[in-house]
Amino acid sequence: MRDGLGRKAGWTFAVLGLSALTGCGAPGEGGFGVGDMLLTAGTTQAPAQRAVVEDVYCPTIEVVEGGAALQVRGGGEEGSIRSQIALGEIARECIGQPDGSTLVRVGVEARALVGVGGAAGRYNVPIHIVVKDGSTVFANRSRSVAAAIPAGQTQTTVSVVEEGIVVPASYANSFEIEVGLGGRAATGRRG
Repeated sequence: MRDGLGRKAGWTFAVLGLSALTGCGAPGEGGFGVGDMLLTAGTTQAPAQRAVVEDVYCPTIEVVEGGAALQVRGGGEEGSIRSQIALGEIARECIGQPDGSTLVRVGVEARALVGVGGAAGRYNVPIHIVVKDGSTVFANRSRSVAAAIPAGQTQTTVSVVEEGIVVPASYANSFEIEVGLGGRAATGRRG
C-alpha cells in the first residue's frame, strides 16, 4: 500500500494548473509520496500494525481554491514578481485501525522561488491542511515553515508531514483532505 502517488508540478511564475497538484491517487489506494513521507518521519505505528486493515478509503487531496501559489510583487499588482511560493508534490497515507477508524498522514512539498525583483533570503511558507466530512472537521492544522534561499541560488524546497490525524469509524468512508498555502481556513475547492 505504499504507492508513490503524488505528481510534481512544473515550476514557472505562471499560475499553476491544479490538476497536476491534486492527482495523488484514487480512493482505496492508500496513498504515499513526498519522499515516502520523508522516509516515514516519526512513524506513528509499527509495521506489523499497519497491515491490520488493507483496503482503506483514502481520498484524493484537493487543493483549496487560490491555495496553489502565493506571489509577492514589487510595486503592487503590476510590479515584477519578487518571490513565489508554490505547492509541489502532495501525498497522503491512510491506515485502517482495528476499531474501524482511519489514521491519516498528509505530506506537502512547497517550493520558494526568487523572481526578477527579488533576492535570496528567508521566506515564510504557510501551509494549511484540513481533514473533514462536510462541516465536521477532524483536523484543521496550519504550519509555517522557513525556506532559506542561499545567495547565488534562485529556489529551494521545503516539506511538511502532518501525522496523527484520526478519522472516526463512522466517517472512515466519506472524509475529504484539503491543502493550501496560506493560514486561512479551507472553504472552497477546485479540482
